[in-house]
Amino acid sequence: MSSLWLNDIKKPNFKKLEGNKKTQVLIIGGGICGILTAYMLKKAGVDYILAEADEILCGTTRNTTAKITLQNGLIYDKIIKNLGVDTAKAYLQAHELALKEYVNLSNDIDCDFERKNSFVYSMDDPEKIEKELLAFQKIGYPAELVKNCELPFDTAGAVKTENQYQFNPLKFLFSITSELNIYENTKVLELKPHTAVTNGGEITAEKIIITTHFPILNKHGGYFLKLYQHRSYVLALKNAQQVDGMYVDEDDKGLSFRNYGELLLLGGGGHRTGKKGGNWRELEAFAERFYPESESVCRWAAQDCMSLDGIPYIGQYSSNTPDLYVATGFNKWGMSSSMVSAMILRDMMTDRENPYAFAFAPNRSIFRSQLAINIGDSVLGLITPTSPRCPHMGCALKYNKAEHSWDCPCHGSRFRKDGELINNPATDDLDI
Repeated sequence: MSSLWLNDIKKPNFKKLEGNKKTQVLIIGGGICGILTAYMLKKAGVDYILAEADEILCGTTRNTTAKITLQNGLIYDKIIKNLGVDTAKAYLQAHELALKEYVNLSNDIDCDFERKNSFVYSMDDPEKIEKELLAFQKIGYPAELVKNCELPFDTAGAVKTENQYQFNPLKFLFSITSELNIYENTKVLELKPHTAVTNGGEITAEKIIITTHFPILNKHGGYFLKLYQHRSYVLALKNAQQVDGMYVDEDDKGLSFRNYGELLLLGGGGHRTGKKGGNWRELEAFAERFYPESESVCRWAAQDCMSLDGIPYIGQYSSNTPDLYVATGFNKWGMSSSMVSAMILRDMMTDRENPYAFAFAPNRSIFRSQLAINIGDSVLGLITPTSPRCPHMGCALKYNKAEHSWDCPCHGSRFRKDGELINNPATDDLDI
């Protein structure tokens, strides 16, 4: 049950922190966002340290389907309705820059980087497609309607954008990490102002950035209310359809399609972490129906942090933590959003104004319908009398039969059968 991206890959190794260190910027978390932020700071001449509790890129990054696109679902109509045209333009322009940066960096890296068209389709709601096309018109970006998708079922249409990309994320990221200042197996045990206490020593920093997927600090920012986590599943199929592009359903529970060489990466089966969902059974049933000659050669699952309004939280962690920063809530679009984060955070660390940062500011309004759902699920998890309980905030855990794990329906922490931590925001193993 390992990711396709782990095949034939050589990972660089980094030592554990031993002793105390001092730096200008400390980055906590060695996923794609932390790695890209470290890379940007190095290019900008900023002194930094990246601390990873385990090994770099061992979490969500290696389980992506690796689409690099500014077409993050049907997001632009939603942004215009909730936050206005200027915010939608800023969101798009930030992602345009992110794509250009990937193109520039990938010129000299063997990472199967390919230009592709991107399609967001709807199964039964052409009005959603029409509204998204109108949103693209309002912000001045070319998009077009596609009525007949090259998928094995009928749709109500799709929004198509050209010049988007896909790649092998681990080939790309491992190639840029070799000269970065990284400490692996260096777990942050306590955060103080300007200081992180780790299992290998203390790191003192002028500024600290938390890129740990789900933020690990509860007492500031309210991220345990502003985020929830969503699981999705992937099958890599041979002898299946070749699709000339990247396809994704606008519905969170829908399917996604892209090719990697001769393999079709079929994604879907999604559900909120700790809830029931289709998982691989749904994908296997789909493949059996539509690709009866296909064979599954690899399967894996991903977990994504979802924000209240579909926009990531990038910037100052909270209003009362002036030297603490965060990047989280990528809503399944971590490839492009991580690069956006890295560029915004680089500018913040070097006191440069970033014209797009306002659109991603974590202190924006939390009064969205999703907030009530998050609160309701948290309360239900707290009052459910069963055990075991999540060490994060005490919610009752649910057993995930498909993946043989204990999952938290409140905030998305996950643990192996023996209690070993898999996914944060919990920071400790489960006592079974």
